[in-house]
Amino acid sequence: MRERFAARPVTPPHSGDLARHDPRPGPGTDRRRRTTRSRETLRGRARPPTPDWTVELGIGVGAPPSEIHAGGCYAAGKRQRTIDRGQARQLLADGVRACTHCRPDSELGVLE
Repeated sequence: MRERFAARPVTPPHSGDLARHDPRPGPGTDRRRRTTRSRETLRGRARPPTPDWTVELGIGVGAPPSEIHAGGCYAAGKRQRTIDRGQARQLLADGVRACTHCRPDSELGVLE
């Protein structure tokens, strides 16, 4: 009987030379290339500094601010804007609620 397939040399499953020099890309090769490129591009860019104070805005255009946060507060929502110390004090004096987690009113010295 004639063989239908060409005989392949038998190699151990973890031979390092064959795994490194395999010309066929394996699954996920493109993904690895993309993540490597994105890491390289992000290395050149620095993150902006964390703001000292932020105000969380309400939903909708022109909605009033809902809460004041310290810059690194984990409870701040997605709709936020950076403000300075004077603006934070003024908003707290106008009745905008202070975050109960980061307590910006205590740090700013504003007592209700």
